Amino acid sequence: MNTENTTQPVIEARQLDLTFQTNDGPIHALKDVNLSVGKGEFVSFIGPSGCGKTTFLRCIAALETPTGGSLTVNGMTPDEARRNRAYGYVFQAAGLYPWRTIAKNIKLPLEIMGYSSAEQDERVKKVLELVDLEGFEGKFPWQLSGGMQQRASIARALAFDADILLMDEPFGALDEIVRDHLNEQLLALWARTEKTIGFVTHSIPEAVYLSTKIVVMSPRPGRITDVIDSPLPKERPLDIRDTPEFIEVAHRVREGLRAGHGDDV
Repeated sequence: MNTENTTQPVIEARQLDLTFQTNDGPIHALKDVNLSVGKGEFVSFIGPSGCGKTTFLRCIAALETPTGGSLTVNGMTPDEARRNRAYGYVFQAAGLYPWRTIAKNIKLPLEIMGYSSAEQDERVKKVLELVDLEGFEGKFPWQLSGGMQQRASIARALAFDADILLMDEPFGALDEIVRDHLNEQLLALWARTEKTIGFVTHSIPEAVYLSTKIVVMSPRPGRITDVIDSPLPKERPLDIRDTPEFIEVAHRVREGLRAGHGDDV
């Protein structure tokens, strides 16, 4: 838990539990999760498949309902935060509609929210610049590479200018070179917008490179085994990954994952 924030946390979980009831019995997805996220932090969640990291992100987004404990987003319940448009959500797949142009895909939430056509156009132009996709607004998703599609998905999540950006392993299906490039772009975007970002990943280097805070989670039932405040500077060229400081943080993350697995490793 981050104890340095004197203002109200943007996201705060206290003894959070979530149990799914299934035909084969209960599944304990999250257990006793305690976490505080301050404004403007970049927080990565890392752990093995099934550890609850995506489930926790979905709880923040009011896509899942906890069965115990408390969770607040901007001081509200997740459902209230959703109605107040507190966050944008980027899924693992870009999820762009193939029959809509990139601009019209980005406009979709704005259309639903009732923004005027002029405001939609202005916001589309702004977010396309943020993700370096100027000039591609008239293209269809199938005309773009996987990395460009994911940048368009990020633009869509940014379109209504929410303070929080939730990202569920958005670069996991991309090759390493593209992933590195998008990691650099995401850090630049975060620096320009100062948004609070929650980011799910399976990659230790990605988590360490991107984050101000790394949350290490255990296999089911999902628990937080370590919270690492990064000592790395905000400006991070890719070659920072070769420094002793980076390697030390990566080692701590790896040890946390091993400890969480226990005898399974």
